[in-house]
Amino acid sequence: MSSATSGFVLTRNHFEHSNGVVLELWLATDQGPVRLLSEPQQPVFFVQQQDINQASELLQRAAVNFSSRDLSMKTFTGNAVTALYFSSQQSLYQARDILKDANVLCLEDDIRLADRYLMERFAYGSLAFTGVQTQRLGFQQVEQARIRAADYQPDFRLLSLDIECSDKGELYSVGLAADDFHCVIMRGNAEPGPDWIRWVEDEKALLLALIDEVLRYDPDLFVGWAVVNFDFKLLIQRAELLGVKLAMGRGGSVATWRDGREANQGFVGMAGRVVIDGIDALKTATYQFDSFSLEFVAQSLLGKGKDTENVEDRLATIKHDFLHNKVKLAKYNLQDCQLVLDIFAHTRLLDFLRLRSQLTGLELDRSGGSVAAFTNVYLPKLHRAGYIAPNLPDGGGLASPGGYVMNSRPGLYRHVLVLDFKSLYPSIIRTFKIDPMGLVEGLQEQQNAIPGFRGALFSRDKHFLPDIIAALWRQRDEAKKQKDAARSQAIKILMNSFYGVLGSGGCRFYDTRLASSITLRGHEIMQTTAKWIEAEGYQVIYGDTDSTFVWLGDKVDDAQATDIGQRLEAMINQRWQDQLRDDLQLDCHLEIEFETHYKRFLMPTIRGSELGSKKRYAGLKATADGDKLIFKGLESVRSDWTALAREFQHELYRRVFAGEDVAGYIRGIIDDTRSGRLDTQLVYRKRLRRPLARYIKNVPPHARAARLADEQNHALGKPLQYQHKGWVSYVISTDGPQPVEYQRSPIDYDHYVEKQLRPVAEGILPFVGLNFDDLASSQMGLF
Repeated sequence: MSSATSGFVLTRNHFEHSNGVVLELWLATDQGPVRLLSEPQQPVFFVQQQDINQASELLQRAAVNFSSRDLSMKTFTGNAVTALYFSSQQSLYQARDILKDANVLCLEDDIRLADRYLMERFAYGSLAFTGVQTQRLGFQQVEQARIRAADYQPDFRLLSLDIECSDKGELYSVGLAADDFHCVIMRGNAEPGPDWIRWVEDEKALLLALIDEVLRYDPDLFVGWAVVNFDFKLLIQRAELLGVKLAMGRGGSVATWRDGREANQGFVGMAGRVVIDGIDALKTATYQFDSFSLEFVAQSLLGKGKDTENVEDRLATIKHDFLHNKVKLAKYNLQDCQLVLDIFAHTRLLDFLRLRSQLTGLELDRSGGSVAAFTNVYLPKLHRAGYIAPNLPDGGGLASPGGYVMNSRPGLYRHVLVLDFKSLYPSIIRTFKIDPMGLVEGLQEQQNAIPGFRGALFSRDKHFLPDIIAALWRQRDEAKKQKDAARSQAIKILMNSFYGVLGSGGCRFYDTRLASSITLRGHEIMQTTAKWIEAEGYQVIYGDTDSTFVWLGDKVDDAQATDIGQRLEAMINQRWQDQLRDDLQLDCHLEIEFETHYKRFLMPTIRGSELGSKKRYAGLKATADGDKLIFKGLESVRSDWTALAREFQHELYRRVFAGEDVAGYIRGIIDDTRSGRLDTQLVYRKRLRRPLARYIKNVPPHARAARLADEQNHALGKPLQYQHKGWVSYVISTDGPQPVEYQRSPIDYDHYVEKQLRPVAEGILPFVGLNFDDLASSQMGLF
């Protein structure tokens, strides 16, 4: 292959070769899948030159095959380094263990060979390659490959997968769906039905048919719901049990399972194909839901879902349909596949994951990974500047200061403005040149360096992170102009993660002076900004990380409030530009925005105290589509509160903000609650976060309800429903918590008045001169 071809990295692996280690990269390209084999690579890590004689003696004594080369590079402490090269990964691991046992400092010994190979060539996600090409069955193979960075936009071949099985894990069917393909492989004798049902005799035939369909469609990506830790894990287990090689990977490779560090978490290995779990992907993209069940997420995002989400009923229905109505089960199976495809399309999750990979080099299926992303982006630049990265801090490092939160002034206000600093922490990094290498260089320069906090000094011109942030910022602004929400979100998450990794003991660049120079600078900026606002004659009633809440008083109207917000924005931005130019000779990248006008605003007290609360407030926000109620940190956004509490709070606050009758409304709600007219709103729904048997001391109400339910299930000969986590719906009765499906005792209405209505009301009633006890006691005589 003489000219370079571009592709996108799907999977990465390596195998031993006589001259070193060969990397295997499977790529998606316009010409189809490519198996790329690198030239032999030598795994490497580094030691200080002062330790090389001791290191060489130890390794030679142990007969470890290695070579060494002194480098013109140094550690952050200024010590020269030597590279140690090995012919195999096993030799590197052996050498690392020997040297560490002898207390020889090993540097960058934990970086995977494939990651180092790609990042050192700035090949993030996309790359261009050359090499010796041969055509194989279903793919092109490129040997002796060389790569370089490239901008390539893949068109992934996507396949949604979902299985249906018994409660014992016996496979009933497997559904597969794509935009141009539908198939359900179903065990049993053929029945009249859609032509996309493929009938097979038994489980073994089902697995073989699955392999056949996958190889025929040849996807780059599998997607699904809990598809890694449930569907593929079970498929691999059943294949092993039945003696089937699950050769679903490209090049005839077999799908493998590897347990993760945490329980119920693992990884699927499949050459040339990536398995992406919809739940993990949504969480990585910072989506939040009360429940991540497929039904709940589909209803929330798409406004549609499945017929039932009750676990017991669903398992019973699936078993019944497998025995008596397999066509119905096949349609249900395919519906799950299609819902996942619809969610991925609606959220543009694949665009988000692709862009994240192209920005950071993270694998498509990697969840979290902010430390790895930072390392991939920063390390190759650091190497070119002549430095080797430090190791992780001993003991996990020290805690760094958090964001600024000022004491609030509780009250019920008219006309409160919120002014937000745009991406405050990234803008601080840009403005004050905060950077790991810049800290090392700044401490050496001393005189002309930019002061940080806790003794930090930063170089004005020797740094990388400020420029990385600036480039990302430009890309995000461009994405916003193009209304590219997925790209904008990927960049935002990456930029905002940089502070976190610098303050994390899990990052090799951790230094409390770095994180403190960001957060404590943020404190200083927020406090100074508040002083400037108050000098203009307005009160700052609260401040939180990057937001300042300004009370304008009761004598302004909506138009005047907007005008004041715009004037404060312009004044603050100009003053920061002037101050940083005059005091530190720095260009200012701080930018405050007039974000919100609350026509009415409540800053509550801490419960049982007269002190103002933090991170909790409510307001009536003026928007282009009309006024909107906003709750922050209050009961309405808590998933474990009942519908009664949420609806009560929304209407109560609306009435207070609108100046409507409150006392009569509260009396009416208490009356309706005690009379049973609101029973449908009294159900709690809460998740069991660990197996039921592990709730031993201080058993919470939802676990008690779950135990009662499964005791009854056992007595009736039904499947146990709550032994392995899950969601519980229950009410509080006069005999304590009881599951909705087995409620036997009357509802304890006093509980709901005291534990659901009272806390909501007492957050706001003192500010309108009312007392909940007075309103509640006036209703007691009715019962």
